[in-house]
Amino acid sequence: MSQESSYSEGDLRNTGMRLKHDREWDYELDRIAEAIEERDADTVGLQFPEGLKRRAPRVADDIRELVAERDLTDDVRVLISGQPCYGACDLDTYLMKRSDVFVHFGHSPMKETDKVIYVPLFSNVDVLPIIDEALDELAPPAEHGSIGLVTTAQHMNRFDEMCETLSAEGYDVETRRGDDRLTHEGQVLGCNYASADVDAAQVLYVGGGKFHPLGLAMEHPDKRVVIADPVNNVVTVADTEKFVKQRYASVHKAMDAETWGVIFCTKIGQGRWEEADRILDDNDDAYLITLDEVTPDRLRNFDVDAFVNTGCPRITTDDGPRFHKPMLTPGEYDAAVGNKPLSDIGFDTFHGTW
Repeated sequence: MSQESSYSEGDLRNTGMRLKHDREWDYELDRIAEAIEERDADTVGLQFPEGLKRRAPRVADDIRELVAERDLTDDVRVLISGQPCYGACDLDTYLMKRSDVFVHFGHSPMKETDKVIYVPLFSNVDVLPIIDEALDELAPPAEHGSIGLVTTAQHMNRFDEMCETLSAEGYDVETRRGDDRLTHEGQVLGCNYASADVDAAQVLYVGGGKFHPLGLAMEHPDKRVVIADPVNNVVTVADTEKFVKQRYASVHKAMDAETWGVIFCTKIGQGRWEEADRILDDNDDAYLITLDEVTPDRLRNFDVDAFVNTGCPRITTDDGPRFHKPMLTPGEYDAAVGNKPLSDIGFDTFHGTW
């Protein structure tokens, strides 16, 4: 996933804007302490997304103090993962195997397991004011009686209130849980927008960032996607035109490629071996490259004409222009080598892979 755009929701360091709301998180320390007691744990592993790593030492201190106050164990060692982390697909399996209790902060589970305690870190920001503002951008119920509603894991604690607010305005709110990669009804990820596959001509996305609604609009081009960002307090409409032009340009650059590097990501929730294997079978001049973290610097030493990424789609869409050679999705690769027309390119998404 992109390093430049991987900051936690509401991080405005590259935007010139100020954060409108203070952020507070519930780290569910009581639940962690209970797990330490139940397992008589000696080691606790903590994993944070990139934007929250700075808070890790303080959380570790709080856990140690709580354990001491409750006299749960003679001693507990808290270990902090320094590995890059951009989602629940991105578990530090090395640390997990060496921890009696392993806690993953900031994301909801993609796969249920007793080995990991997921703490989603629900946002304290009130989402209802920005939904009220979004009503001016949405087509009224008289024109489109139904509306799709989606959000990210950080705002799922307010999802019922969002539905009730829109219902009170006269909308029929259409929601669903997309697939097994998604924990909640109405939840979307940066790589999965199946929850927006509803019978509605417009979808309201409540959350921060540009990537989620952009992917949603690409995945569902028949729908108008309105973005209600409660953190930065702004309402916009997803526009895919610039993104599509960038992707078409990358595909055109790769059409003359004679050699290909096929990226297989070894992260536990990102490895699409079947896609990589299909491309290798299709092309004698394609070479498999395995990586845990896919960055421009790591690929610079490989002398191939183009790359195709079977790992996280955001590696391609966010960081694509930073690679020294064209970086394509599997679908874009098929267009570049003539397996399908350029007009059939869609947004690369994840389903399954565990």
